[in-house]
Amino acid sequence: MIIYNITIKVATGIHPQWMHWMREVQIPAMMQTGLFHDYRMCRLLEQDDSEGPTYAIQYFTDSMENYNTFMAEHSGTMRQLGYEMFGDQFIAFGTVMQAI
Repeated sequence: MIIYNITIKVATGIHPQWMHWMREVQIPAMMQTGLFHDYRMCRLLEQDDSEGPTYAIQYFTDSMENYNTFMAEHSGTMRQLGYEMFGDQFIAFGTVMQAI
């Protein structure tokens, strides 16, 4: 199994709106690509939250082919949606992992 992990630090001022948007728009859009079969959203603990909380959103897929298809066909659009909604009020980076 392949896990696409996106770690995001969200500014305190947009946190409620961002959380609503993630749950109602972004995560459903990711799942609607048909390339992921499940997801998990976690809040990182023992982090400096003075500027806002940090989250890890993990999307699960069965193959690197699905991940590569997502990156080639959807990732730019998904990333742009976040910047259009929240500008520079968050920092995000992605990693790819394999469950062993």
